Amino acid sequence: MESLNRVEISRSALIHNFQICRQLSGEAAILPLVKADGYGHGMVECARILASQGAAAFGVAEAIEGVRLREAGITQPILVLVGVVPQVLPDIVGARLTPVVTDASILPELSRLVGAKGLELGVHLKLDAGMGRQGALPADFPELVQAVLRAPHLRLDGVMAHFPLADDRLSDNSAEVLRIFRETTAMLADFGCGKCCLHLANSGGLFYVAGARLDMVRPGIALYGYYPDGAAGTATAPPPRLRPVMRYVSRIIQIRRVPAGRGLGYGHLFTTARESTIAVLPVGYANGYLRRLTGRAEVLIGGRRVPVVGRISMNLTLVDVTDLPEPRMGDEVVLLGRQGKEEIGADEIAGWMETISYEVLCLFGQLNARGMVD
Repeated sequence: MESLNRVEISRSALIHNFQICRQLSGEAAILPLVKADGYGHGMVECARILASQGAAAFGVAEAIEGVRLREAGITQPILVLVGVVPQVLPDIVGARLTPVVTDASILPELSRLVGAKGLELGVHLKLDAGMGRQGALPADFPELVQAVLRAPHLRLDGVMAHFPLADDRLSDNSAEVLRIFRETTAMLADFGCGKCCLHLANSGGLFYVAGARLDMVRPGIALYGYYPDGAAGTATAPPPRLRPVMRYVSRIIQIRRVPAGRGLGYGHLFTTARESTIAVLPVGYANGYLRRLTGRAEVLIGGRRVPVVGRISMNLTLVDVTDLPEPRMGDEVVLLGRQGKEEIGADEIAGWMETISYEVLCLFGQLNARGMVD
């Protein structure tokens, strides 16, 4: 059996978005971010598709994600972006993952484990060029580089940093971060490091920051069909535009005719002003359709928008279908995506939730049954 709530992932849209990123990246390699279960789209399934399209490497958050990709047959380099601690080093070495190192304290044990297997392992270093979150500060970076070069069995393959404001096209911050990154990594030649992969650009860096492509780019949200600056990016993007990859659908499980003056749901936050037809949906905050959407959200039924009414509960949501011609039990309901000529995107839902598209996609994709289409 299948759940009445289903997330559909479009293979063709994912490929379309990858091709746009490839055009923008020029000669730079592409490292798709598939962490957080592919932003809710399915880490393994998306990685397999992107590998077939020429992805050079993949980015995950934790080592366990990288191990799962290896078990699924992914052979490209897999960068573990966060959480490189002593407890996960055996898994990193065993699966030949690429750790992103933020300080030198981890290197002796990593080197010992790699040497015990008779291997050599490449690592990437994380430089804090302005993100202010993780990594070596520019003043400490030379010492970290030297620590890697002194460690037997380890090889310095790359250096990365992250943009904190690449989604803000009016800010001067990204140009400053790029300058700091370039100036700090220029000293690599002094240590005889040879070819070292430099990468800084996330989706915002790829789309909006001149000169940020470097040797490799790390698109995330763009692959899944959304611009890093949200609806503003969608409104101003030249063709070809990104295509949303996720569609989230449910079904009507009951049609109720209720009189005027009737309170609906917990707390009676909504009272009917007229005799109304109310459709009941088997979806709620347990499925990522958060209570914050109460009184704000709309869904699509029969290609038309209808409002959510009453408090969203754990497994039930009510919508007012009074103005629809013939709503029926079992009709498809689109919470995210297109139906007919109408569309509700993750940016619009994010506005209702007071968050960003990234969180919407992760919530819907990770809390519902999911399958690939076209």
